[in-house]
Amino acid sequence: MKPLIQYVFVVVIAFSSCDSIAQQKLSITVTEFESKWQTGSYQLLDVRTTGEYKAGHLKNSLQADWLNKQQFEERTRHLDRSKPLLVYCASGVRSEQAAKWLLKQGFAEVFNLKGGTSAWQIEGRQLEADVVTQQMTISIFQQKIQTEGIVLVDIGAEWCPPCKKMEPVLTQLQKEMGNKYQLVKVDGGTDIEVMKSIKASVLPTFIVYKEGKEIWRKEGIVDLTTLKSKLQ
Repeated sequence: MKPLIQYVFVVVIAFSSCDSIAQQKLSITVTEFESKWQTGSYQLLDVRTTGEYKAGHLKNSLQADWLNKQQFEERTRHLDRSKPLLVYCASGVRSEQAAKWLLKQGFAEVFNLKGGTSAWQIEGRQLEADVVTQQMTISIFQQKIQTEGIVLVDIGAEWCPPCKKMEPVLTQLQKEMGNKYQLVKVDGGTDIEVMKSIKASVLPTFIVYKEGKEIWRKEGIVDLTTLKSKLQ
């Protein structure tokens, strides 16, 4: 009986040790994190709120709020699972939870910044804050869509993963049909009053107006063929 108990004890210790090692590999120091980031081969994800992100973030990072589960799942599904991912938050707690979840979703490699942006700044690294820009007023937005012909409204943000995924689609659309419609961009992180007025809460959202009247709307990713058909 004793040998069996000893065997079970050894197995439990072994699994505990492996779990501990896995956690140590998951969360890495500021120096290690920065080294990986500077290679340019990693996706960079800020899992804090939009407000926290705008106040100060790592340059070129994408954003998905871990505390908003629906938003987080929607945005991160547009990331490349085969490409390694660096995640961070303010203290390293939320991002560690997010990193574990992302690994379960099939991401090849995920590394968490131990200590978060607090540790980053304590060690002398800088954050990049969004330049404060004035919101587009509802009246200006109305002027933009109250024109003859077709208007495509793109509600998105450069830090939104699915919005980034739409960029080449919109570029191609502009090349093929740029003379057949007007493009109006609404900043999903700044133009809050406009978003409220048109009841848009998902990034990205695309709305087509004809002679000032909404004729089509789609939340999320849209393929080029669909966009072209709606602008005919």
